[in-house]
Formats: sequence, C-alpha cells, structure tokens
Amino acid sequence: MKWTDKLARIMAACAVLALLAAAKPANAGSLSADTIALFPKNVGEFAYADLKQARTMKWFPALQEQMLPERFKQFEKFLASAGVDPNTTVEELAWGLVGQSAAKQEGKATVAADVPESEEIVGIALGNFNPDSTEAYFKQQKLATSKSRGYTLFAFGSGVGPSDLFFFFIDSSKAAFGHKQLLEKMIEIRYGGEEGLLANDKLFSLINEVNGSGVVWAVLDASYTRLAMSQLAPEVQQFPEAAKLVQNMQSMIISATASSGLEAKFQAVCGAPEDANTLSQLMTAGLLYKKYQASKDNPELGQLLDQASVTPSGERVVIRLSVSDDQMTSLIKRNTFSFKM
Repeated sequence: MKWTDKLARIMAACAVLALLAAAKPANAGSLSADTIALFPKNVGEFAYADLKQARTMKWFPALQEQMLPERFKQFEKFLASAGVDPNTTVEELAWGLVGQSAAKQEGKATVAADVPESEEIVGIALGNFNPDSTEAYFKQQKLATSKSRGYTLFAFGSGVGPSDLFFFFIDSSKAAFGHKQLLEKMIEIRYGGEEGLLANDKLFSLINEVNGSGVVWAVLDASYTRLAMSQLAPEVQQFPEAAKLVQNMQSMIISATASSGLEAKFQAVCGAPEDANTLSQLMTAGLLYKKYQASKDNPELGQLLDQASVTPSGERVVIRLSVSDDQMTSLIKRNTFSFKM
C-alpha cells in the first residue's frame, strides 16, 4: 500500500465527522487531556487535523475531492439531506487507529516484526452540536442504531457489516465515530470501566511533545512506524542492513504547518544514535533513487524530493519537506493523491 493510499484512507474516514456539524472549539490546534483520555489505550496511531486552517489553503477543496472515496461522497449527500450543511463542517478532528497483525488474527503470539495488516478507527470531532435534531432525523428515517450505556449509536450502512461505521454524540461539544467495538470501548472509558490512552505512557508522551505544533500531526507506535517506513521510503528496504534498523525503530512523529504551502517534518525514533546515523544515510540514498524515478513521470514530485533534507539527531532521524501552493496544485493535477476505496 502506498503512503498516499494510507493518507487518503485516513482522511476519508475522518471526513465522516467533518460533515456532521459546524464547530467552534475553544483551543484550536491543541487537544485537551480529557479528549485524548477518551481514546483506547491500545491505539497504535493517533492523529489530529485542524480543518479550519486547512480550508484556508487554496488547493484544499481539490485535494479533498481527489482523495475522498465515492462512498463518503454519498454519505456527504446523505447528511446534507438531514439538514447538515457539508460546507459548515467541524473545525478539528482527532482520530486513532487500532491495528491487528496477521499473527494476532491467527491466534499466534505477536512478534516484533509484525506490522498492522488490518485496522479499526475511532475519532472525535470537537464542536457545538445539536444532537436532538440530528437524532430525530435518523429516527424518522428508521436507520440502523445500537445502544450502549444510554448512548445511541447511528450506523452508516446496515449496521451489521464488518466495515460499517457508527457515530454518536458524547455531549453537545463532542461527536465520536468509528467501528462499533471501539466506540463501545470509548464509552466504557468515559465511565471508568476501561483504561484510556493516558495510561499508554510511551504514546502519550509523544502526543504531549507534538500537541499544538501544526495543522496536522500524528504519532505512531513501533508497529505503525514499521508500516510507515515501508510506505514512506520503500527504496530503503533494498539495502540489506536496513531491515534490522527498521525493525528496531521505536516510534515516529509527523507534523505539518501551513502558511503558503506546507512544511512537513517526520521524526523517526531509532533504537540507538548509531542506528539513526546509519538509517539517515540509507534514507538519503533512497530519496535520490526515488527522485531519479519520479523525474521521468512526475517531475513536480521529483523537484519536491530534491528539496527534502534528512539529518540524524541523537536517536532520531529528522526528515523535512517543504511544499509550495504551486507545487501542491501541480501534484493534485497529476492525481498524485488519487485513491479509490
């Protein structure tokens, strides 16, 4: 799976809540601990997007249109019919992914080299909602629902399919969506019956480090970091010594700020400073190879990669990438981010 596919799938899932209602959060750009605490402890990837700021970018509508799968476009129309204006969307989203490896699916012990092969998602939108009117519409249409500790979970789909998503209102300022079992776990966390993400010391410390740093940010645990490396820098895998370095990676932090374009920063946390130095050299060589390939079919992407910098910093490898508005527009025109679910 390409990294653009991965990013598109995440954005597409988050688009469900991005269409629910207008929101006016009090602290844009930074999530409160009580919101983070609602997510399950076993989240492997946790991310945040400031949609209000993203929408100020001239290329954002075209990017959203290119990346949004057809099923979510249909859901957009569905919500519009319920009186929810898709153009007055939520302003902030937080979401988490819970991965499952092949070893877990087969009932075997998980090994360090495992990467997620399937996953479920759970997310929260911050805003000012009118749960009564929205719930009245869904009840009037006799759509599939489920109950959990007094909360009504509304289904997008039949409500029985393995990929069906649900959403519910935590209160008038928070709406949650995702796969049913994760939403039920979120409700149990709210009532103290389950441990939340605050109990995950490693991931929560990374969240504290990056929280409030950009229009989009994410933190990944070891398994998702290995997956991200295979997508972000597949050329590195061609080097025999890279496999052990990637397997020993601890986590990854991703952040992006927006003004006249995007400034992206990737921090890969390695097992030791020596690993970071070696991996930095391999990634630099991999980017050169990727740039050569892209220069033939997608020169804009090649130019973008030429501007990337890779530097070791202690136990981390830091990758910086700048994308201007014009470059983003060109990449979109070439369907760089195209994805169909």
